[in-house]
Amino acid sequence: MSKRFVIALIKHETNTFSPIATPLSAFGHGNGPAYGEDAKAAFAGSNTPFAAFLDIARREGAEAVTPVAAESWPSNSASRETFEALLAPLEAAVRAGCDACFLDLHGAMVVEGCDDAEGEILKRLRRIRADLPIAVCFDYHTNLSPDSVANATVITGYKTYPHVDMYEAGLRAGDILARALRGQIRPAMAWGWLPLLSSIMRHAPEDGPSGEILGYARNMENSGRVLAATLLPGFAHADTPYTGVSAVVVADAAAGAQAAAQAVCERMLAIAWERRAEYVFHPEPLEQSVARARVLGASRQNGPVVLIDHCDNCGSGGAQDVMLVVEEILRQKLDDVAIAPIRDPGAVAQMVAAGIGTNVTLKLGGKTDMPSIGLAGRPLELAGRVRNITDGEIVFTGPMYTGLKSHLGRTAVLDTGQAQIVVTERHHEPFDLVIFRHCGIEPTKKRYLMLKSRIHYRAGFKPIAAHIVECAGAGVTNADLSVYDYRKLVRPIYPLDPI
Repeated sequence: MSKRFVIALIKHETNTFSPIATPLSAFGHGNGPAYGEDAKAAFAGSNTPFAAFLDIARREGAEAVTPVAAESWPSNSASRETFEALLAPLEAAVRAGCDACFLDLHGAMVVEGCDDAEGEILKRLRRIRADLPIAVCFDYHTNLSPDSVANATVITGYKTYPHVDMYEAGLRAGDILARALRGQIRPAMAWGWLPLLSSIMRHAPEDGPSGEILGYARNMENSGRVLAATLLPGFAHADTPYTGVSAVVVADAAAGAQAAAQAVCERMLAIAWERRAEYVFHPEPLEQSVARARVLGASRQNGPVVLIDHCDNCGSGGAQDVMLVVEEILRQKLDDVAIAPIRDPGAVAQMVAAGIGTNVTLKLGGKTDMPSIGLAGRPLELAGRVRNITDGEIVFTGPMYTGLKSHLGRTAVLDTGQAQIVVTERHHEPFDLVIFRHCGIEPTKKRYLMLKSRIHYRAGFKPIAAHIVECAGAGVTNADLSVYDYRKLVRPIYPLDPI
């Protein structure tokens, strides 16, 4: 009889300081989870670990059972009820019998009453079947826990940020487990954790220590010394005991490579600790950043000047409606600007009701209070013309999430003369040019672009940018980690404490 593989996706990066709720409907980026054949159809052929696991099953001649695929934009903790609803189909599929389980998880998911949702998922599956082979592919921003390591057979994670190697990372995890099922290898893992709270703005391989560590990890994999070597720089906006920088290495115990796994893991963490000061982000004042962008864009360049509003990025749990950077751009009279996206369902409704070509005055954004950081919402009153209205249904064509469909909700473009502002009903991080193109704006032709993003924008927008200027606005994805009231971190931890 053919093998039966259970393949599931449950992903949420939890910002415990975020004001955004996470109901079950938030998964599927607002459309709810996908189940069974719908889950398979949604992700097959995409640049995701889930798609890689489907291909592994096909290669191995195994039946692929896909009980659930559920991913939400980052936000605050989901309820226990939501978590149980996500987990129940997976548990049922494993209880029905399988030869292995392949999981596409995030690694920084917090739910009501549990700071380590992924560890809980893995423990629950182990209770159903103690000897179940389990491969897990984690996000780069994982806060790795002992329970996750203890209950997984194989762990890998992405090596890129923006995450353009999701399929590749899933393929590595799936292939290692498939080889183990064939009796060719016996995976063993070494792991370690550092009391290091690293800023996401310093996670990209080209920006700090991660590049050296990831280069070393790839060399160790390519040499055959280990099967997989993964750096996990963590997610600093989740207040948990597991938040920090970690590494996990998989080697073949049948070949006596456990010592090699431990040595590689220790070297990866040693580099991170030796260069820990480089994981601290030092922002410049907003007024200076925008003024610098204005000068850079004064003469037409080969591409736009891209301004990054990184403190209010929904891709890390931001409300995506803080107007501070937009206000400064308009105050300093930058023109020929395209901005995306501002989430404001009420403003979208007002523009839809007015219709394309109509002049409107809006109180845009600023609808969300952020009590965790003492920030009240403050709308920005703007007058302009409704330039376009769309249904917000998009398909990614760039290198990140290639081929997947996504949903902005109804989307309208407000043209103020200085700026064309893309306003959406739903959260969405702008990492693909389609965020502008689907509503009639050609980003390569603009003098300036402003994006509510942190690093993922680089997937689609770095290739077209003449210059990039990071703008420190306000919000719950602030790179200044001193603004957060941490209560669960293991202390002392660098850089909040002297170590």
